Amino acid sequence: MKLFLRSLPSLLALSGVLVASGAAAGPLYRIDSAVTIQGQAAPSWDYLAFDPATSLLYLSLRQDGALVYDTKARKVLRTIDDTKGANAFVLLREFDRGFVINTDGSATVFELSTHKTLKRVKFAEEADNGFYDPVTRQLLVTTGGAHEAVFLDPRSAEVLGRMHVDSSKLEGTASDGKGNMFMALRDRNKVLRIDMKRREVSAEWPTPAPCDQPNGVAFDQANERVFVACRGRDPVLSVINAANGKVVSTVPIGRGSDVLVFDAEQRKLYTSNGVDANLAIVDQIDADTYKVAEVPTTRPYARTMALDPRTKTVWLVAAEGTVDPAKKRNTDVATYYPNTYFKDTVTVISLQRH
Repeated sequence: MKLFLRSLPSLLALSGVLVASGAAAGPLYRIDSAVTIQGQAAPSWDYLAFDPATSLLYLSLRQDGALVYDTKARKVLRTIDDTKGANAFVLLREFDRGFVINTDGSATVFELSTHKTLKRVKFAEEADNGFYDPVTRQLLVTTGGAHEAVFLDPRSAEVLGRMHVDSSKLEGTASDGKGNMFMALRDRNKVLRIDMKRREVSAEWPTPAPCDQPNGVAFDQANERVFVACRGRDPVLSVINAANGKVVSTVPIGRGSDVLVFDAEQRKLYTSNGVDANLAIVDQIDADTYKVAEVPTTRPYARTMALDPRTKTVWLVAAEGTVDPAKKRNTDVATYYPNTYFKDTVTVISLQRH
């Protein structure tokens, strides 16, 4: 009994530390809404885009096209005309233009203010994603099958140039705000620095272990750091010094990450990890120091995401699926990655702090 009484102050002090630590954590992310969209016969999706000016979310449902989703009313407003094969978006409010990057190597150009389709322009045999450089005012579109990046004029959608890339997996790309773009090559374990004015590679750096299969990319202008989500066997967030390509930090994340977002205001990184059905959120302590803040669960195969920069709401898409042994399987990401999804199961998911 005496021993217990002598130990009591220490136990109370420890308890106080634990309580204080719990209190300091603050609100945590959890699923706030999950809205199922009806009418998707054979769902297949890829990238999302959020427009802060209108609070509209753009969804790329390949077979059905590009959907416009009202995040306040929690409903689909419309499908943008002539967007079958929609895979990604570039939203350019300064030109009142939106670009839907389609899988057949075309871009559907529409007015952001009206969602009226203006034209569909063919520039390659296939395409995956598109990115904008505000310095040179060019679109860079990744076309892995053609082993090239295509540069488009955002006003006319005309091709300005092409650049050969020795890769069939041109993935995440981010601007440094100085006229350069950083691009991940997933099948080469490399990151390229692209001079957008010259439209040529100015540097290429390997992504050493544990960064295997670099995919999502984001950039921190204040600290000149390139962030890369690596989706290999032991997935990590890799932090690279943009001046010399040196890796300065790595942090474990979840499997099946396809998109990486850096929120400079909060100094937080978000990776959507479809195989593990979670969202890894990482705090930036300083330019070279990073730690996991929290890892909320999402839904299986919610691999792409968009962040509302004002409310910090995270938006994702998922659907119910299965592995059909009669169809070709993709085992690159997981042993049993779905190759079939079910009708009327596409779900728009939001996560908010509670």
